[in-house]
Amino acid sequence: MISQKLIALLPDLASFTLVVQEGSFTAAAKKINVTPSALSKTITRLEHALSIKLFERTTRKLIITEAGQKIYDQCVPMVNAAKQAVEISSDEHTQAAGSITVAAPEAFLNVVLQPFVIPFLKQYPQIQLKLRAIDGPIDIFAHGIDIAFLLTDKPDENLVLKEIGKTCLVLCASPDYLKEKGTPSHPEQLAQHDCLYLAENETDHIWGLIKGDESHTITVSGRYAVNHSQMRLNGVINGLGIGIFPDFVVQEAIRKGDVTEVLCGWTVKSNYQGIIALQYAQTKYMPTKLKVFIDYAMQHLR
Repeated sequence: MISQKLIALLPDLASFTLVVQEGSFTAAAKKINVTPSALSKTITRLEHALSIKLFERTTRKLIITEAGQKIYDQCVPMVNAAKQAVEISSDEHTQAAGSITVAAPEAFLNVVLQPFVIPFLKQYPQIQLKLRAIDGPIDIFAHGIDIAFLLTDKPDENLVLKEIGKTCLVLCASPDYLKEKGTPSHPEQLAQHDCLYLAENETDHIWGLIKGDESHTITVSGRYAVNHSQMRLNGVINGLGIGIFPDFVVQEAIRKGDVTEVLCGWTVKSNYQGIIALQYAQTKYMPTKLKVFIDYAMQHLR
């Protein structure tokens, strides 16, 4: 157990170790920018505290005692450990090295972050990147997360916020499906269509849409439900019905003509839209590994 007395002795023990290694009070005093007499008083104080004699002092030579040698042997690992702690802390702020844990919603992780990861790791070969797919609220402290990406209109006020962009949800269907089943012109018509939903909880098949002052809640149904965005998109592309997606998931499919946006102008009620937020804990001492990741993300993802 670390006691108050032990804490008080640690600086004096470190000074004692330096005196032994330098061989004199004068040489050791120069190392730590104190006078030899002040350092001599430190060693005398340590001797009183330990109730042992550490050195035999003569006018010409400083000789460590047998007891002093035993104390020194125990102090060396302590001082070396302290040096390593300082070196580690220095590396944290000078080298882009170490492990980073990043969390993001599954769709964002798969579509946006996946292409970003390999170039980043190639540029910073000493960084280890751990990615976690977390849909829903992310507690960075409880989950051991360094950086979280959120799709939200309510970012965590207790965390630092970097806004990467904005995102919204869109409804899409394949041209073949719309040709066969018709294109809905009003949210209430979704009840007559095949719809693909998440199937994560009991209310995922209840969709809310809003435009201006008009709001509608529709219970949808369909033969295929899956909580994986790419699998759901593949189902939509293959004519299984209408699905809801973040815009970044379907923008390429829309560009290629694989899917068509429906009910344009209507906003889907959901938490998974708003700003694309990069968030992390406030700190005065940010490790370099986190700084380079954040800078890289802000440069390449915007």
